[in-house]
Amino acid sequence: MEHAPHPIDLQAFNSKEFRSALGSFATGVTVVTTRGASHPYGMTANAFSSVSLDPPLVLVCVRSESQGSECIGQNGAFAVNILGADQEAISRYFSSRERPQGPDALGEIPHRTVATGCPVLVGTAAYLDCRLHHSVPAGDHVIFIGEVMAIGIDPEARPLLFHAGSYCCLGDRS
Repeated sequence: MEHAPHPIDLQAFNSKEFRSALGSFATGVTVVTTRGASHPYGMTANAFSSVSLDPPLVLVCVRSESQGSECIGQNGAFAVNILGADQEAISRYFSSRERPQGPDALGEIPHRTVATGCPVLVGTAAYLDCRLHHSVPAGDHVIFIGEVMAIGIDPEARPLLFHAGSYCCLGDRS
């Protein structure tokens, strides 16, 4: 017997129900980083997607009134660090309001720079180092589209996933 989703009247859903529906979609977990004139910045994000293969474009969605949105807009560059299954602690670090800010923002996180000068985290499943191509305001977020300037991939890494409010990992590959 198939189980159909519980219908919710289109006119009556609230933000909690909307968030719950979105949480039904399993996503990868990323840390978006950018360089600043005086310091680096990083934040956990799962609103990430490919846009185009030619030219190579990706997007990230960042809350409009956030420090991350301001930094990416000012810096004109960002890196998307796709976390591996063993990097849940890094995701939690960059989503914590108590994490260090300013020059110490990445002080304890191993990283390097590649093409744009944005921090690229060490040990990720992959990274995409991007020059800002375009930004689009959308509701309470800004969609930042980046042209990928450099990539790195660990083909052996298993991705960290987020589903229904919890971190999870893929089962064994067959």
